[in-house]
Amino acid sequence: MPEPTAQPKLPERTGTDRRAEPAETRRARKPSQWARWSGIAGRDALIILGTVAAIVFSIRHVNPIFSGQPSVAASITKALPIAKAAFPNATPKDTSQLAQLIASPQFEKDRKAFAADLVATGRMNQTRADSIAYYAVRESYRNGIPPAVVFGVLLTENSRFISGAMSNVGAVGLMQVYPKVWLKALSKKFGSDLASDSTNLKYGIFILKQYVKSDSGAVTSSDATKGLLRYNGCVHGTNTPNCKTYPSKVTKYVEQAGNAICGDKSFVDCIAKPFVAGLLGKRDTPAANTQ
Repeated sequence: MPEPTAQPKLPERTGTDRRAEPAETRRARKPSQWARWSGIAGRDALIILGTVAAIVFSIRHVNPIFSGQPSVAASITKALPIAKAAFPNATPKDTSQLAQLIASPQFEKDRKAFAADLVATGRMNQTRADSIAYYAVRESYRNGIPPAVVFGVLLTENSRFISGAMSNVGAVGLMQVYPKVWLKALSKKFGSDLASDSTNLKYGIFILKQYVKSDSGAVTSSDATKGLLRYNGCVHGTNTPNCKTYPSKVTKYVEQAGNAICGDKSFVDCIAKPFVAGLLGKRDTPAANTQ
């Protein structure tokens, strides 16, 4: 039997396995899960970084057409000084009587004094006192009522200065305004939120003025007393117990707590004389009666 022929020895394969290299007809080895998520995170980070860079560049180098720009008139007068003749006041000023009163040194003096006396009661801080004083004195000037009278009425009606206070008969706020009587008549003029200090003061001081009006045109101390009684609802003396003492209570609060408002002035000089002068339009700076 013939012996089998020996097979020639094939040379050993050198280099890498060609199956490890990708080709058109051969799939590459799948990347690991960690590498895949790292790639996605890196891509997203680059997108975010690019977006932020674009926003920063836009804010610093691009000027919006309208945002933060002055009015047309102001822009023209700045670019072309000759245009000032056509636009003398790019920002018009309020020249009404009330604006003149508020800008006067006496207004600031009365406002500070009113606020100081409010703080001295120990029942409010300076910030709230400044706010109440501003509206109280402004409306006093508008209606020709001495600020000291408003101060006295405030303490008599609501000595703790609780904005949302409501009496057992339904009166509301700092000056205890009756919604049933006044809200419908004055809401279009002053708003309807009687728990707001500013709104309540507008109502209260306006109402006080209506009650103190005199048919003869001359306001006397008797007229002022009657006006305060009417404000308290003390027309016939039957609605409120001891309501006849209301004017004296107002006077007492002014004399005891209105040190900054009246200073060294007597009650007559602090309240009676300004009352008459204010209502008759005889202030040094005429009282404004327009809204």
